Amino acid sequence: MELRDIEIFLTLARELHFGRTAERLYVTPARVSQAIKKQERAIGGALFERTSHHVRLTALGQQLHDDLSPAYQALRHAVERAARTARGEPEVLRLGMISSNTGDLRPILTEFAARRPGCTVQLRAVAYDDPFARLRAGTVDVLLVWLPIEEPDLTVGPVVCTEPVVLVVSAAHRLAARASVSYEDLADEVVVTGASPAYWREALIPSRTPSGRHVPAGPAVSDGTQLFAVVATGEAVCPAFAHGMRYYARPDIAYVPIRDAPLSRWAFCWRSDAETDAIRTLASVAADLGPLPL
Repeated sequence: MELRDIEIFLTLARELHFGRTAERLYVTPARVSQAIKKQERAIGGALFERTSHHVRLTALGQQLHDDLSPAYQALRHAVERAARTARGEPEVLRLGMISSNTGDLRPILTEFAARRPGCTVQLRAVAYDDPFARLRAGTVDVLLVWLPIEEPDLTVGPVVCTEPVVLVVSAAHRLAARASVSYEDLADEVVVTGASPAYWREALIPSRTPSGRHVPAGPAVSDGTQLFAVVATGEAVCPAFAHGMRYYARPDIAYVPIRDAPLSRWAFCWRSDAETDAIRTLASVAADLGPLPL
């Protein structure tokens, strides 16, 4: 089986669509179909069930995918690493972060540097209106986000850290002087929206209170700058993470603990088809040191 045919098989196994597979690999759908038929003849069995409405892996196809995928990724990354060495380029791991609390990750980054000398970690800002887009576009290699992550094309690593949830309000807001608030209080407030996908947003910013009351949806924001601008004027409030009290202290903003909010959990995630040795090292460090309580 040729390397290009393996790539076609693995891509089709992920996309389950001949047209999208062809577009991703810059080939024709006929070339995809030809490669799959060639593999099926060589193996002696069907790898995909194909109808006019769907494409899905057979049990044999799933077995082949599970066996081939790790070997293919290791081979591809070995070639890429050799090419970087030949060009004199250092190894780089691009870490996407929604927040900028890099100091909280210092133990993990320090240990990573010790285990993988010569690999530079570069931080990249990621918006929370579509946090996984940069992973899928290949502009970041690994992403740190809050759980849950329910994306079938992404691998979720160990929990990196945990922290309480707080309500961010204007310093002049009626709740600013409270010792704590409840998620029930959100039914009487306008709450910032914008994080996507919905299940991921719901873990932090619920659409209903624990008793089932509707939480009024306010303006959509995509980053911290927009969030603080909306909250500071009293236009809306927003559940957020406790590290903001240390990293984003402002005279016009108050942070009030949400007493019935569970601890948030943050984890690294990455594209399953783009896992590298550097990513595995980072995940191993996080597993050994974490979860870090923030």
